Amino acid sequence: MTEPRASLGELAKLFLRLGSTAFGGPAAHIAMMEAEVVRKRGWLSRERFLDLLGAANLIPGPNSTELAIHIGLAQRGLPGLVVAGVCFIVPAMLIVMALGWAYVEYGTLPEVQGVLYGVKPVILAIVAQALWNLARSAVKTWQLAVVGAWALGALLVGVHELLVLLVAGIAACAFAVAKRQPAAFVVPLLSAATTSAVATPFSLGALFAFFAKVGAVLYGSGYVLIAFLRSDLVERLHWLTETQLLDSIAVGQVTPGPVFTTATFVGYLLDGPTGALVATAGIFLPAFVFVALSGPLVPWIRRSPVRGAFLDGVSVASLALMGWAGVLLGYGALIDLPAIGIALIAAVLLIRYRIDPTWLIAAGAVVGVIRTLT
Repeated sequence: MTEPRASLGELAKLFLRLGSTAFGGPAAHIAMMEAEVVRKRGWLSRERFLDLLGAANLIPGPNSTELAIHIGLAQRGLPGLVVAGVCFIVPAMLIVMALGWAYVEYGTLPEVQGVLYGVKPVILAIVAQALWNLARSAVKTWQLAVVGAWALGALLVGVHELLVLLVAGIAACAFAVAKRQPAAFVVPLLSAATTSAVATPFSLGALFAFFAKVGAVLYGSGYVLIAFLRSDLVERLHWLTETQLLDSIAVGQVTPGPVFTTATFVGYLLDGPTGALVATAGIFLPAFVFVALSGPLVPWIRRSPVRGAFLDGVSVASLALMGWAGVLLGYGALIDLPAIGIALIAAVLLIRYRIDPTWLIAAGAVVGVIRTLT
């Protein structure tokens, strides 16, 4: 086992900054982590980073947060797991709590569209650069290129993300077995249990249990999270109105850090700061548990050629997921010629001059605000 190359303080500093500035959802978060951890600091090789990304995608919960937790575990064991995960979550949680206070106090959300106008095109350039860098390491053979192309096509026609990941892993194994003697491998299948439809009066215990369930079983995008929250919080439990739910989802999307901080906003609406803390703990706690349990399996999987092939297949499918998220981001980011110009300038600054993505995001936010005011 290699010695960790990051101190707990370095992990805390990095993930506090990412939790405060990483707009754009999981694809953008992963791109920024790749830039910081692989290219800038050299804490992980691209191959190791891809293995951790694939492992994060195979377990339920917030993928980019789980990747941060995996990085902390790889660098400093269980203390690093806690430090990286908490430091990535807490800044976003505090920002969302402040928005929750403003919402309860004034009945509306602050205007953030100007900031997002300038930030989204920059994020798109960051995602594209990370995809290019990671794909060069992930697509090692023509067989993996075929698996990746199939995964992207399957996502385009609406196949569930988890099924795409599993089939890609199995297909890569099949290619590997064709070259070697057959070997046994195990594919862990995770199932999601749902609770009964009996209405539950609001309490902090019920709030924690609900969000812990969501964090433990939820695969997929923010749209899946919306479906979970709407069916339970609005229709079954009647804890939120439809408008409050939509505003909660919007806050999770437009603030930096994990999208799952939607739970923080919901908790604040239901029981102020205490509810926000309880809901946040509930939805993120399963991620720490899953990574702690699954993290040690990644080196074991990689040691076997056939098991390693499964991880290779999952890795290229994970990049297909990231690419599809980038396509969706592009629809919302490149809305006019100035936005396209921001994206192109950001791409040049990233590729040619290797500008730190955090500074580009800050510059994009300033440009967006100026455009809104003029």
